[in-house]
Amino acid sequence: MRILLLSSAFNSLTQRVFVELRDRGHTVAVELALGDDDRLTAAVRGHSPELVIAPMLTTAVPEAVWSAYTCLIVHPGPPGDRGPSSLDRAVQDGVTRWGVTVLQAVAEMDAGPVWASAEFAVPPDAGKSDLYRGELSDAALRAVHLAVDRIASGSYTPRTPPEHTWRPYLRQEERRIDWLGDPTDTVLRKLRAADSQPGVLDAFLGREWYLHGGHPAPGFTGPPGEIVATSDGAICRATRDGAVWIPELRPRRTPGGPATFKLPATLALGGDSATFKLPATPALGGDSAPLQGRGTVTGGAPPRGQDQPATAGGGEPACGSYSQVTYDEHGTVGFVRFRFPGGAMSTDQCRRLLAVFREARTRPVDVIVLGGERDFFSNGIHLGVIEAAADPAAESLANIEAVDDLVEAILTTTDRLVVAALPGNAAAGGAMLALAADEVWCRSGAVVNPHYRLMGLYGSEYWTYTLPRRVGPVAAARLTGDALPLSATAARSLGLVDRVVECAPGVFAEQVARMADRLARSTSLPARLGAKKAGRERDEAARPLGAYRAAELHRMRAVFDDPAAPYHALRSAFVRKRRPEGTPAHLRTG
Repeated sequence: MRILLLSSAFNSLTQRVFVELRDRGHTVAVELALGDDDRLTAAVRGHSPELVIAPMLTTAVPEAVWSAYTCLIVHPGPPGDRGPSSLDRAVQDGVTRWGVTVLQAVAEMDAGPVWASAEFAVPPDAGKSDLYRGELSDAALRAVHLAVDRIASGSYTPRTPPEHTWRPYLRQEERRIDWLGDPTDTVLRKLRAADSQPGVLDAFLGREWYLHGGHPAPGFTGPPGEIVATSDGAICRATRDGAVWIPELRPRRTPGGPATFKLPATLALGGDSATFKLPATPALGGDSAPLQGRGTVTGGAPPRGQDQPATAGGGEPACGSYSQVTYDEHGTVGFVRFRFPGGAMSTDQCRRLLAVFREARTRPVDVIVLGGERDFFSNGIHLGVIEAAADPAAESLANIEAVDDLVEAILTTTDRLVVAALPGNAAAGGAMLALAADEVWCRSGAVVNPHYRLMGLYGSEYWTYTLPRRVGPVAAARLTGDALPLSATAARSLGLVDRVVECAPGVFAEQVARMADRLARSTSLPARLGAKKAGRERDEAARPLGAYRAAELHRMRAVFDDPAAPYHALRSAFVRKRRPEGTPAHLRTG
């Protein structure tokens, strides 16, 4: 079929619908709904679609569109649910099951005939954005595929939705945290329901902030609302009966001022724990940081050392320290797990990850698995931290050099196998980071964007070595030039991914652990390691890794140091979430 996607942004769900429909043989294009109904209607007519699908809309479909074309809305709620904050309310209310409905657009919002729906379990500790990219995304694609098949059959009659009360936009008054009255569970639900957007508005330290993200902090206590600890860029704030970790903050926009954006909490507040006159909890990283204090070790050699636990409240050991990077060891497999908010990796985060990876290489393991348990793998450099820097050009270079250092460490690890495990989406430098590994394992619901062009960058991370090595020079040029996303299945067919793991988000880590154990026990492992070492030596003799890096960074520096380069305006627009002026040409043509 000839399908047009209408979306307010080319977000994660829109990208997944785009790639999976294309994988099934449909011709798919995208038009962004940017507030001009006449322009949008004319654009739709120009596409002459057989079917219109709206994976994510923040405005109503113009009547001139839904009255002329079959237009399906992907609503993030079960049949009968209506309103613009469905998923936010589900998370804040603490539901255990939720759903997705594909319904036909009509004059009344969320009230059209139902073409398909799907349910999913809501993990008790998942934030809204993680849930949206994980369980909800899986359910949405099941429902979209079913709806498309039913429309193609020409024989299905959509159902009338059940009656349900319209639930309005979830405003800050309902999200607001009562630090004196709300128990920790309630605080966490409010934070998780607004983790990516819009955040929870709060006031402390003399300013108003939006709080983004929330994690439990067992063992920490203090005066409700006060900052009682910091770790890995997050702040720990006390509740009436405990405490929570908040990874990111966004200052409230001043009237007439520029749009603000999220930053690691301690950076937003002033940079380090000295700002709050608090001792930071032990932060992960440092070249001599022993691993066993950062995670668990089962099997293998005994621990070589143990960190002193953080203290909380009256000096008791705190068991709830916040770490974005952890290490676990099972038999002869080491797991370097990381999870950075939004998938962005700042200079500091890259250095901490590199320190743990280097330490993992000293452990008695045969396989090192690199990646988180769920949600994003990595999206490359941290554009927000760069935008906030006193010298964005210098910070851009420092950030890309820090990622390059990590990639180099992976590429030069020749005495054991390295696996990149992608539980979720990967883009730009994060996608190229994965290619440094010997094997790339990807959850079936992940979307991969192996390109930099849309940010006005040439790219680094040794991609000019690793990408052609996997897909060939012609495909490498096409992927980086087309700047289109790929499904996990399409990435595997091209050679970017070695294994697609068909599973729900919550069991990906378990599946990866089993696969890694089998790999470590394989009788062919010694031969593979020998071949890997010999191959690296041949490649180094043909062209040293340093030459690839120098050539890539030469082009990157030229962009960073040019104030007129598009990268700077594109970066600012991205972090401040400015709307584009129109639909990019590469999306309109599909």
